[in-house]
Amino acid sequence: MTACIVGWGHSRFGRSPDDLETMIGKVTRQAIADAGIEGADVDAIWLGHFNGGFVPEIFCSSLVLQADDGLRWKPATRVENACATGSAAVFAAIDAIDAKRVKIALVVGVEKMTAIAGAETTRVLGNASYISEEAARGMTFPGLFGEIAEAYFARYGNHAETLARIAAKNHANGARNPLAHMQKDLGFDYCNRVSESNPLIAGPLRKTDCSLVSDGAAALILTDEATAKTMRKAVRIRAHVQVNDYLPMSRKDITAFEGPRRAIGQAFDAAGIDVQDLSLAEVHDCFTMAELLIYEAMGLAERGQGARVIDNGMVYADGALPVNPSGGLKAKGHPIGATGVSMHALAAMQLCGEAGEIQVRDAELAAVFNMGGSAVANYASILERAA
Repeated sequence: MTACIVGWGHSRFGRSPDDLETMIGKVTRQAIADAGIEGADVDAIWLGHFNGGFVPEIFCSSLVLQADDGLRWKPATRVENACATGSAAVFAAIDAIDAKRVKIALVVGVEKMTAIAGAETTRVLGNASYISEEAARGMTFPGLFGEIAEAYFARYGNHAETLARIAAKNHANGARNPLAHMQKDLGFDYCNRVSESNPLIAGPLRKTDCSLVSDGAAALILTDEATAKTMRKAVRIRAHVQVNDYLPMSRKDITAFEGPRRAIGQAFDAAGIDVQDLSLAEVHDCFTMAELLIYEAMGLAERGQGARVIDNGMVYADGALPVNPSGGLKAKGHPIGATGVSMHALAAMQLCGEAGEIQVRDAELAAVFNMGGSAVANYASILERAA
């Protein structure tokens, strides 16, 4: 049995005036309407919500029920796995469908990140690292990925320009995405230059190399393949793989991205494809350094050679394999709990020809890669339009 996405809802990411409950309600109603079902048709609910101190609510799974009276009495569970929280919720729903425990599942991902001050946001996110070695010595995630960039540069040469090209690419893509937090094409020169408005944040990483702090929500309706054949549209989850690595960065080669490499490779194997078969990929560019390493983890280039696919245009919107046509976390934004759900929704939009200005021509097969922490919780999916 294979699970299929048959509907979705998606807020614009950014600084939202809505509270958590309102954000959840809006995308839930959108997804239910998009799938052409009633709330009562849903068998179970999974809510992806990291929180960690962004908002007071720590018991919020039943907030989804407020969106539609038909959802009352449905089992609802909150899921959390750092920045891969959204995909963790999606995978939980897929597994329940594959096990024939539910026929129709509702997945919601949400995060309200802007209700607290920026320094506190950085601290909350830092607590998703290995505390005793990382957060306890004052390391933040920009600092951790700054260390990864420094190690990569030491081994393979200075790739600051490569990171700037990745940032510029994703901002150009985000400028065409009405759901993106930042809809402005910043250009390579701006991203490549350290300036008052684009300062160094950590190591060689500039502000434009770091993803955005955003509010946002996304929702999916999933069902089994037999039921999906009766629906208006359907996107099949051809493969889904989760791989976890050690939490401490000190226990792994931080430039190898072994967890992402294993998750993506196993997803390719399960789907019976290789990277050349993909039409597009939505990947976890929490920092531009992460996207560069994901190119290599996907097998687009050998280790240390990821710059080649940005230099030759392969990963641009009009290239052979567009990566992050949505703008990615870099421009679309990164509301933690919503990110993985958003990635799956946007990939499904592409495969159904509903992606508007960011539509990839003749999209048939999409990869999604979402990770938590420093390549610790790694989730890879392969999606295709169901016949």
